[in-house]
Amino acid sequence: MKASYNKNVLKRLGRKIKQLREKENISQTQLAFECGISQVQVSRIETGEINTTIGTLSLIAKVLGISLKDIVDF
Repeated sequence: MKASYNKNVLKRLGRKIKQLREKENISQTQLAFECGISQVQVSRIETGEINTTIGTLSLIAKVLGISLKDIVDF
């Protein structure tokens, strides 16, 4: 049960990041560049394939001009 719960949370988190990114009209490539990470990593975060760090989430929030709470509030 724990593994499926974690996958669900990662997918929800990824969908939220994608939604917020698209709302700001920022491409994955631009977000990746401004965060100092690869576009592949952004894609994998948005699809829930990887469990990213709080540091990366904080960078994403900063680039999107939102709070970290906005990303994890789903």
